[in-house]
Amino acid sequence: MQDYEIVDLYWARDEGAITETRTKYGAYCRKIAMNIVSNDEDSEECLSDTYMSAWNSMPTERPDMLAPYLAAIVRNHALTLYRKIHSMKRGAGQTALALDELFEIAGSDSTEDMVDRSLLAGHINGFLAGMAPKDRIVFVRRYFYVDSLADIANELDMSESAVKSQLFRLRARLKDYLNREGYEL
Repeated sequence: MQDYEIVDLYWARDEGAITETRTKYGAYCRKIAMNIVSNDEDSEECLSDTYMSAWNSMPTERPDMLAPYLAAIVRNHALTLYRKIHSMKRGAGQTALALDELFEIAGSDSTEDMVDRSLLAGHINGFLAGMAPKDRIVFVRRYFYVDSLADIANELDMSESAVKSQLFRLRARLKDYLNREGYEL
């Protein structure tokens, strides 16, 4: 079923929309959730919340492509659940490692308190827009999808150390970019 047909089901408030969404994007959403929460039960909870959020938000938003729309929803649910489960910083797992890598450029554990999220997101989107496609893929795979270094390396036919080095350079570039945009990091 095409995305526009699934969206039409949501707009018609047809419960078949959830079934079609699960059929077409269930594995995709599960992978994103598992990359963050690393647990089958928690992943299933995120998926259920994602389908409910899509159901509740579809009347006000009509996305042309469901994959990125659902990815953003499941990622937000998974990160919220991850933060709830790991209220203390533990440093274990890919999520903590990836977020630590990204937020260490700010030099503080309270990054979310330092800047307004929507403003920061706009600046990061501007940073991403200026990247070479391969750099953007590496950055987004690591910090949005929370893919492991090994998965990124395999996907892009690179060594893990090359991915690690590239991410280090990209974080440095992001820090410079945010400093130029007025953030004192």
